[in-house]
Amino acid sequence: MTWTNQLRDSQPTSTSFRDFTQSLPPFFFSSNFSATKHSCLSPLTATMAAAAAIFLFLLISSAAAAPEPRPQTFIVHVSQSHKPALFSSHRDWYASILPHPSALLYTYSHAAAGFSASLTADQASRLLRTPGILSVVPDQIRHLHTTHTPSFLGLSPSSPLSLNSANGDGVIIGVLDTGIWPLHPSFDDAAFPAAADKIPAKWRGVCESGKDFPAAACNRKLIGARAFYKGYESYRGRPIDETKESKSPKDTEGHGTHTASTAGGSVVTNASLFGYAAGDARGLAPSAWVAAYKICWSPGCFDSDILAAFDQAVDDGVDVISLSVGGSYPPPYDSDSIAIGAFAAAKKGIVVSCSAGNSGPGAYTATNIAPWILTVGASTVDRDFPADVVLGDGSVHRGVSLYGGDGLPEGELLPLVYSADCGSRYCYSGNLDPAKVKGKIVLCDRGGNARVEKGASVKLAGGAGMIMANTDLEGDELLADAHLIPATMVGATEGDKIRAYIQSAASPSATIQFRGTVIGEDTPPAPKVASFSSRGPNRVTPEILKPDVIAPGVNILAGWTGAAAPSDLEIDPRRVTFNIISGTSMSCPHVSGLAALLKGAHPDWSPAAIKSAMITTATTFDNSGENINDLATGKGTTPFVYGAGHVVPNAAVSPGLVYDLNTTDYVSFLCSSGYSASRIAVIFGEPIASDVCEHAPALTAGPGDLNYPSFSVVFKPKSDVVTYKRVVKNVGSSVDAVYEIKVNAPVNVDVQVSPTKLVFSKESSSLAYEITFSSSVVGFDNGAASQSFGFVEWSDGVHKVRSPIAVQWRQGGSVESI
Repeated sequence: MTWTNQLRDSQPTSTSFRDFTQSLPPFFFSSNFSATKHSCLSPLTATMAAAAAIFLFLLISSAAAAPEPRPQTFIVHVSQSHKPALFSSHRDWYASILPHPSALLYTYSHAAAGFSASLTADQASRLLRTPGILSVVPDQIRHLHTTHTPSFLGLSPSSPLSLNSANGDGVIIGVLDTGIWPLHPSFDDAAFPAAADKIPAKWRGVCESGKDFPAAACNRKLIGARAFYKGYESYRGRPIDETKESKSPKDTEGHGTHTASTAGGSVVTNASLFGYAAGDARGLAPSAWVAAYKICWSPGCFDSDILAAFDQAVDDGVDVISLSVGGSYPPPYDSDSIAIGAFAAAKKGIVVSCSAGNSGPGAYTATNIAPWILTVGASTVDRDFPADVVLGDGSVHRGVSLYGGDGLPEGELLPLVYSADCGSRYCYSGNLDPAKVKGKIVLCDRGGNARVEKGASVKLAGGAGMIMANTDLEGDELLADAHLIPATMVGATEGDKIRAYIQSAASPSATIQFRGTVIGEDTPPAPKVASFSSRGPNRVTPEILKPDVIAPGVNILAGWTGAAAPSDLEIDPRRVTFNIISGTSMSCPHVSGLAALLKGAHPDWSPAAIKSAMITTATTFDNSGENINDLATGKGTTPFVYGAGHVVPNAAVSPGLVYDLNTTDYVSFLCSSGYSASRIAVIFGEPIASDVCEHAPALTAGPGDLNYPSFSVVFKPKSDVVTYKRVVKNVGSSVDAVYEIKVNAPVNVDVQVSPTKLVFSKESSSLAYEITFSSSVVGFDNGAASQSFGFVEWSDGVHKVRSPIAVQWRQGGSVESI
C-alpha cells in the first residue's frame, strides 16, 4: 500500500520467475515490438529477445538445480479476428490453446481483447508462436498510490457547478480499489428516492454477495460491488485465506472506502477523527451513485485483476472510473494494463481519473501518463492540525498531529533525546534502548518505516512522546497522523534546529502543544504541492505534459472501514468511522468527483472535453495570491510538478473553449509515437488494419501535435523550431464569441500564434490555430537553462482559457543538464 502512511525505504526481494521477468521491460514479451525512432529492436529481435529471456531464466534455474518454477500469471492480448470458425466463442478458443482449460483466469472483451492465464515460462514462450497472439505480458503488482475540501474548492449547494450538475445526480462513479465498507454512513441512501426506476436503465452491474457481504449490502446509493481476485490467487498458488482477508467486495483495508466517499459520498453530519476536522463530510459529487470494484489485496493490486475490473466496469455502464493505483514506472502504453483499460473506457465516453503516484519529489516519477487518462498530483488545503514543539530554550517549532489521547503533563518539560543516540535513527521497533528513552520525548528521523510505527516503537521502549522530523528529501511537507503516543511531525528546517538544540543544550527538554483544527487565515498559504507527489516530465511521451492537474491530497478526512485501525497497524486497537490520510490516492477521487459533476452538467461532453475544462481553468496561484510553492523545496514550482495547476471546479463548468479528442486522434498519436498496427491493436482491443498509420491523419510535428490542452515542447540538436496545431471548440453561451491571444513566452523561447484572434459563429463553432516555438539557445551552450516555462491564454473578456507551456532542451535521449 502506498498511501503515504505506509511508505517504506526498501522492499523484499526474491528470485522467482516473476521477479526475473518484471526486471525486464514489458515489451520483451511482445511479438509486436517494432523498430521505431523510440526503439532499436526489430520485430524479429524483440521476439527472439523474449524467447531468449525465458530460455536464460530456465538455464540459470536448471544450472542451480532449482525446482521447476510453478505457473505464473500472464496477460495475453489477441487479435480476435483470428478465432477459428469451429469455436463458438472466444473463450472456447482461448481454452483450446492453453495446456489445460483450468489455466484460464479471465477473458477480456470490453477493456481489452484477450485473456489471462496461469502458465509456466516455457508455456508462455510457446504461446507467443500461436497465430493471433499479439503479446504475452507477465502479470505485475501495482500499489495503492473530506469535511473541508469541497469548501476549499469553492463547492457548496448554491455554487455554479453544484447547481448545474445537481451534485452529480444521475452519474455513476466506479471506484477500483480495496473494496468498500457498505455500512458506512457515507453510503447511506436515505436521500435517494425509493423508486426502483431511479437507477438508470443503462446500469448492468450487480452486488456480488459473499460470506461477509450480503447482496442487501448495496442500496440506492451503493448500486454495485464486485471483487476480482483470480490474479491474486494465482500469485499465491492457493485460495485466499479468508480468516485474514475478505474474498468479497468488503473493504478490510480502508483505502477503498476513503476514496469512494471522497468522490461520491453522501453528506454525513458531525464527522471527525478524534475531534479533528469536525464538520459535515461530503463527497465531491454527493448525489452520484457509487459502484465498488475490489482489485487490491494484501500484497498489492494485480494487472490481471485490474484489467478484469476495467472490463466489467465498462460493461456495467459507469460514467467515471476512479483509480488510485499505479506501478513504480510507466511502461509503453501497449504493455500498461491501466492504459489499455482506460483507453477502452474512454472509447465508451467514460472519464478515467488516476493518481500520479507518491514517488516525488524526483523528476520522471509520474505514472498513469497516457494522454487519455486524467493524471492527478497532490496538494495541500487551508486546514491545519497544529501540534507545536516547545523547547527548553523557549523556541517554538511548528508541527502537525492527529493524536487523540491524553496529552503530555501540562506545563512540564520532559527530557529530549535524539533517536540516533538511542540505538536507531529511524526508530525501528525493538532497536531503541529503553534505558535512554524511558520517560523522554524522542526525536525520530522520517523514513525507513511507517510514520505511526515510529511512535509505537518509542512507546514500546517506554518513551513519553515522539517528534518526527523530515529529512531534506521531504522538505517542509507536514502530514498529520493518528499517532499511538503524544507525537508530532516537523519539517526538515525545524528538525535541523531541534537536533542542533539537542546537541548544544546541557539538559535538552521539550513538550508538545496540541492545538486541534485550524482553518483559513491562521494556516500557511494553500495550495502547495506535496513533496511526495510524483512529477514529470513524461517518461513515455515527453511531448505530453503530465501530471495534468493537482487537487487536495494532504490530510484528507473521509470514510474508513470498521475492520482496520486508522494507523493501519495491527498493534493499534482503535476503530474509527472517518480517517485522515494523505497521498495522490486522495487527490485522484477529488478529481473523479469533479468529473462526475461536469458529466452531470454537460452529459454530451467527451472525456477529453471534461479534462480540457479542468486543465484550461486551473490556477497557478495560492489563496494569498502568490505562485503555488513546492513543499519539497519551499520555492515556486513548474508545470512539470503541478501540470496546469490546481483545479477550480466552478470555473471548469464554464470553460469557454475546449480541446476535444476522438479515437482517430489517438490513432494518429500512437502512429506518430512509433507504434505499429499490431501494437495499436493491443491498446484498442480490436483488429486494426496493417496500413492504419498510412491512412491516419498525420501529426506532422510528432506526438505533441495531439490536440491536447497543454504544450510540452522538446528541442533537440538541429531542431530549434517546433510548430503545433490545435483546434478549440466554443462551448460558451455566446455562439459569436471573439477570443484574443495572450502569450507569456518561456525564457529563451519565442512563441508565435496564428491567428491571434478567433472569431466564432453558429457555422464555425470549432476553429484551428497554429503555435510556433523557436529556441534562442544556440548549440545547447552552457549559459542556457535545460527547462523553461510559460503559457498562452485565449480570452473573450469573460473566459480565460489558459494552456501551460513546458519546454525542454534535450541532448539525445536524455534531458540536457546545462
